[in-house]
Amino acid sequence: MADSKRLDWVDMAKGISILLVVMMYAASSVGEDTGGIGLLHWAIAFATAFRMPEFFLISGLFLSRVIDRPWRAYADRRVVHYVYFYALWAVIHITFKVGLLAMDPAGAAGQLAWAVVQPYGVLWFIYMLAVVSAAAKLLHQLRLPVWFGLAAGAALQIAPVHTGSYQVDQFAEYFVYFYAGYGLAPLFFRLAGWAMNHAGLALAGLANWAILNAALVFSPGFVMNPIHPVMGYAGLPGLHLLLALIGTASLCCLAALLTRLSAMDWLRWLGAHSLVVYVAFVLPMGIARTVLIRLGVVEPTVLSLAIFLVAVVSPLVLFWLVERTGRGKFLFERPAWAHLGEAPAGKARIAPAE
Repeated sequence: MADSKRLDWVDMAKGISILLVVMMYAASSVGEDTGGIGLLHWAIAFATAFRMPEFFLISGLFLSRVIDRPWRAYADRRVVHYVYFYALWAVIHITFKVGLLAMDPAGAAGQLAWAVVQPYGVLWFIYMLAVVSAAAKLLHQLRLPVWFGLAAGAALQIAPVHTGSYQVDQFAEYFVYFYAGYGLAPLFFRLAGWAMNHAGLALAGLANWAILNAALVFSPGFVMNPIHPVMGYAGLPGLHLLLALIGTASLCCLAALLTRLSAMDWLRWLGAHSLVVYVAFVLPMGIARTVLIRLGVVEPTVLSLAIFLVAVVSPLVLFWLVERTGRGKFLFERPAWAHLGEAPAGKARIAPAE
């Protein structure tokens, strides 16, 4: 039961993460198309400090289960797994958006080639999960202490790394969070367990964190840009890293508390299938946005909420259809040929089992 609850709060945290990610893209795309600012823009501005750091950190929590395996077995679970889904969905996205909608086959071919070395669009997160997983294994193989990896990652995050290479810059920005998920996993599990057993104190702590986070995000220097809001003091080097870790810890506590509510089980399920949503939400979101704007729905809050709901639900409908019909399983399940060695028994879904 304790282990089940532990897994439940991790899935709850993933559920919160994917909702925040889709919300961000929904709000920014509406801002880009209409120039308007709605309620989702303010929600995303509040979450800017911890939204993607949490996703990376949660992805590293169970790394200790596989990091001691030989390179081939490790790469199959933590590198090839993500490379397969990145490559598959990059082909789908580019072919549909550039090859079919823009009717530019040559441009699609060029973007497909470029996507090998530079993460494509929203799929950059999956691409970078493969990269940071490989980097974490290399540090482990070199027998470097965990504190070294944490210090090096923190230095990269704090430093103004702007090379022009999206892959390099995103690695510098987010590796520390993934590695913190691995290196500090026992602390996060203990914190979640404490929150489950001390709900009142945990809620008080969350309230204080929310006030502090809002005060630092919306402090002098904050700019509500329709596409990408700019944080105030929360964006300062060092402070940004600290707030990201505190924010992630706070969301882990929130996720742990939500496991106490059976009515929130849908969020746990969503988190367990978060990458199903991640790879497939962009296309229906774009179609819904275009249709709604042409129908005259341009009020930013209404429009962004509508396409947010479409973007979350559509991939789940597709997943249900695949499960129901048995057709298209390669979209969310790695086929045997995409494994290094023999595929594991049972279903290997898009969300890693370890």
